[in-house]
This record gives sequence, structure tokens and C-alpha cells, in this order.
Amino acid sequence: MNHTAIARSWVEHANGHRDFPLQNLPLGIFSRPGQSPRCGVAIGEAILDLEAVLAAGLFDGPAKAAVEAAQGGALNAFFALGRTARVAMRERLLELLAEGSAQQNALQPALYPASECQLHLPAKVGDYTDFYVGIEHAKNVGKLFRPDNPLLPNYKHVPIGYHGRASTIRPSGTDVRRPKGQTLPAGHTEPSFGPCARLDYELELGIWIGQGNAMGQAIPVGDAAEHVAGFCLLNDWSARDIQAWEYQPLGPFLSKSFITSVSPWVVTAEALAPFRCAQPARPEGDPQPLSYLLDKRDQAGGAFDIELEVLLLTERMREQGLTAHRLTLSNTRSMYWTVAQMVAHHSVNGCQLQPGDLFGSGTLSGAEPGAFGSLLEITEGGKLPLQLASGEVRKFLEDGDEIILRARCTREGFASIGFGECRGIIRAAN
Repeated sequence: MNHTAIARSWVEHANGHRDFPLQNLPLGIFSRPGQSPRCGVAIGEAILDLEAVLAAGLFDGPAKAAVEAAQGGALNAFFALGRTARVAMRERLLELLAEGSAQQNALQPALYPASECQLHLPAKVGDYTDFYVGIEHAKNVGKLFRPDNPLLPNYKHVPIGYHGRASTIRPSGTDVRRPKGQTLPAGHTEPSFGPCARLDYELELGIWIGQGNAMGQAIPVGDAAEHVAGFCLLNDWSARDIQAWEYQPLGPFLSKSFITSVSPWVVTAEALAPFRCAQPARPEGDPQPLSYLLDKRDQAGGAFDIELEVLLLTERMREQGLTAHRLTLSNTRSMYWTVAQMVAHHSVNGCQLQPGDLFGSGTLSGAEPGAFGSLLEITEGGKLPLQLASGEVRKFLEDGDEIILRARCTREGFASIGFGECRGIIRAAN
């Protein structure tokens, strides 16, 4: 598979593209005006209609079977085919879209400007699980509520997670309606009901599950990477005041289930291969993972080096023509547990994972200010308001605010790739 920086495409705007050069080729579901959703691949500022390419007879063998499985407006059946099918499709697309391809004229009618297309969720999400593997976030939040004991005893033994709500996962660009719920205002002894006043974002990596497992059959950590179809950005919108009142003893509920936003393109594991890295060594004194969570190959190359960015654009900033304010610049290297460890732990009790299931990594903050992945951390729970160039201040998100997540992978000798954006504008409560 060609990841080198010198590989070029006949789609000129893809060459050097921030997110979608030839070396990326992420998959998604799109529609054109008046047409039903279908599978496509992002290339520069365009989308290649894979079903049209299939109809033109330009796929055969395993690549043809892969595209056939991707039809119907969802990628679940394609995810179920696993790595062999993804690689076959990718290698054929690299041939078709490479500079000098003999199929350029045949492909041109199947290439549409992305700006004229609508993007949808790439798969039907049966189940969604949100993990808590960003250790710096866990420590930062822990310090706010438990200064003497930021991390609970189980954190370094177990990839902590909770089962989220799949029905309200939405693609980038979907408005975020401010939720209502019960809160316990400071100084009160009885709860009240109304719109959330402490609305926050959470910067996360999304993980799409490929091949699943039979109920009762655990996925070994050494095989777990083979069960991951790809990755996206994920914003786990959080109502902090609702969360503070409801989370004991069973954890988040309505504070998280009103919407979860994801970037619509699935960046495959194969596209991210050059950006794998060793899992950072655990600090001296930290416990070694139990054997079912420990694999030498995974420790040597199961982590990722992905730069993560969060921007805030308020309504006043848009009116004044100001650029978005960067809130966060972080990296996936802050993950205390690898994706394979998350998959292995999730299935070790016999839980069945299925194609199209979605994991969230948990908030991925860095250790220093400027790398915090939520306003809860940035403002220390509202104690340190954020100053914006527009003259505004923010403790938490207000109506009209837009949060933009971005991700970028860079490595010398390889083309940089990105994930596209994950955006959402806050709208007033109903």
C-alpha cells in the first residue's frame, strides 16, 4: 500500500490536501440532492461515488465484493468483511486514482464536488460505548473533585467505560439542542428542572468496530486490532450540571445522551499505518496490565500519533469576521490504554461486539494548559473564565457557539492526512 509522500493523484486538488490526499481515501455515506445515500470515498475536495464505479465495471474480485457490501446506505456489511476486503478496495482505489491512471476518463463522471453533497452517518450504530482512557483528563477532572485522590484505584487496572446511547449519534453539522434536565444549584438542597447551564464539549477519538465476535467468545488483545474498521472524531457533548446531580451511583445518563457528534468519514486502519507508534511506557510504580490486556506487538505499535485540535466560533465572532479561537491542541498519545486493549476488555466477559458498533476513547487532554480537551478543565469548572478576541468570556458554551474538532497525522517521508471536521452549533433549548 502506497503511503509515501511522492504518490500523486490525477485529481489535482487532492495533491497536498490537508485531509484527503490519495494516501488517505476515507470511506463514508453521502447523497446528492434528490438521491438516496450511497457509499463514497473522499479525495481532495471531491467524493468518488463507489457504486457508480462498481456499475462501470471497474472493480473485480475481493474489491468488487467489498464495494457490493458497502451498498445500501450503510457500511455495516462492509465492516463485517474485515481487513482483507478493506485492503483489496484500497489497493484498487490507489490504482484508479493515481496519477497516470488509464481509467481517469471513466471515473470523471463519478466524481462529485463535496460541497454539493450531504454526508450521513457511515453506519447504523447498534451500540455505543464511551471509554475514559485519556489519563490527563481523568487526572484533571479528578483534581477538581478529589484533590487528594484524583485517580480512583481501578483506573490503572481497567479500561473504564460506560454504555452510551446510540440513537442520538449524529454526523458533523447537526445542530446541538441545549438539553433540559434536573440540576442541584449551588446552595440549594432540592433539585430544579430547566435548561442546562454548564454545557461542554469533549474531544475524543471514535473507533468503528469491524468484524464482531460471537456472544460468549472473548477477542484476544493480540487479535483485537483486526476487529477495528476505522476511526473518526467524536464530540461527547456533556451537560456538566445535569451530570453532577445524576452520576452517582451509576454514572452518566441524561447528561450525555442528548447528542454525540461524529465526523462522517471513516479513516481506515490501513491509512493510519504510518502513524502508529509504541504505547508510551507506564510511569514507574504503575501496575502492569493483567495478561488478557497485555500483548507485546500491541505495546510496540498499538498507539497512534494523531494531533487533535478544538476551535470555538461564537455568534459574535462570526458577525465580526473573526477567526475561530483555538481551545485545544492535544494528541492521541495521551491514551493510557490502546484501542486493542479497549476491544479486548469490552469482550472479555462474553459481550458481543457487532459491525458498526462505535467506541469513544474518552476525552483526550494533554498534561499542560492549552491541551485540555474540555471547558471543564480549561476553566477549572467555571472558576477561570476564558477570554475571547471578540470581548466575550466563556465558562461553558452558550447558544450560538460552534465547536469544531480537527485531527491531523504527520510524519517525515509520508503524506499528511486528516479526518475532516466534526462541527456542531449550540441552539437554545426547546
